[in-house]
Amino acid sequence: MSVNITSDQGIVTFTITRPEVRNAVNQEVMDGLEQFIDLVEKDDDIKWGVVTSEGGKAFCSGGDLGEFHSLETSAQALPMLSRMTELLYRLATLPIPVIALMDGTAVGGGCEIASACDYRLMKSGAKAGFIQGTLAITTGWGGASLLYEKEPGHSAILQLLTEARVHTAEDLAERGWITELYTGDKQVALDRFTSKFEHIHSSVMRAYKAIAIRKWERSDLKNRMIEECKQCSILWESEAHHAAVHQFRSR
Repeated sequence: MSVNITSDQGIVTFTITRPEVRNAVNQEVMDGLEQFIDLVEKDDDIKWGVVTSEGGKAFCSGGDLGEFHSLETSAQALPMLSRMTELLYRLATLPIPVIALMDGTAVGGGCEIASACDYRLMKSGAKAGFIQGTLAITTGWGGASLLYEKEPGHSAILQLLTEARVHTAEDLAERGWITELYTGDKQVALDRFTSKFEHIHSSVMRAYKAIAIRKWERSDLKNRMIEECKQCSILWESEAHHAAVHQFRSR
């Protein structure tokens, strides 16, 4: 199995369990993420969602190039990109707050997954970056649209995306993308963070999240994410992208 889904005292946790490939996303991970989202959408007793991974070295390295390298044309790549875009929109618009609990590196699509969450807790010393540009593509799962919708500052977001480089957790905390840095055990960090909200009834949490979702619906976030996905699919079939992927896989 590539994922694990657990529930404990109102917290449902989705864990990617592929540390041997830096927790890259494959079809099984997509299936598991869909199961996690379905579960949260149907259960009114859930207070928190958590997205995390195993291994302690990588939160998520994005799409599994080993599985998706055979996708060469725009038409071949679009179904995969579209599915993850749909899932990340659903993740972003879950009725409860969702935490990305990161104790390792997040790059590419891993940063898009984290951006779909409401809070990002990252271990001090870890790194993350929207490095899609180094592969001659853009964010393909709606991550740029999520950033522009959620984070303040056009120039700061554009720089984060177009520099296409890895940043330290400390730098990303200063930029406002990381909610909170932590040291030590990630479960302890999660418990410490959620304890700040123990006195708040879950109905209040859901009501405030609903306000954000209404804003995103009015701004047509879903369709903007879909258009972003289509643009990535066009770049996907370029010679520049295929050459960059070949060079990356040959390292």
